[in-house]
Amino acid sequence: MEQGTIKSIKMIVFDLDGGEYALPVEWIGSIESMMPITRIPHKEDYVKGVINLRGVVIPVIDLRLRLERTKTDINENKRIIISRVGDQEVGLIVDEANDVIDIPVNIIEDAPEVIDSVKPEYLSGVAKIDDRLLILLDMHHVLSLDSEDSTWLEEEE
Repeated sequence: MEQGTIKSIKMIVFDLDGGEYALPVEWIGSIESMMPITRIPHKEDYVKGVINLRGVVIPVIDLRLRLERTKTDINENKRIIISRVGDQEVGLIVDEANDVIDIPVNIIEDAPEVIDSVKPEYLSGVAKIDDRLLILLDMHHVLSLDSEDSTWLEEEE
């Protein structure tokens, strides 16, 4: 790397309940239009069911509910971000997928304790770009990969 070059992280930006959120593209497999979701009995209300994406059965969660926001009104305008979690894919229902941008690491700040009423452990930081405030999610925690709450991932396989 040349001296003076600022490292950046490529992130996908999406809308969720009126806020702009971002995830590193390395977590993303694809962005899909809304498709039929087969409901399954489940104790977690944020688990909406499964989809059949090109022959692969993928669990789908309502990211709004997972972040303890309002329930998503699922319609054809919503998007499903397919996120890779280890060797498992998970669909995340979002309001809209906006763009892919490079975020310089030097503008990423720690997330304030109370931001958008999202649990602090779900956030990896915030980035201010022009007049935008992007909330950066930590998918490792959002999907509870270190807790018993991640059992829903194995149940769908």
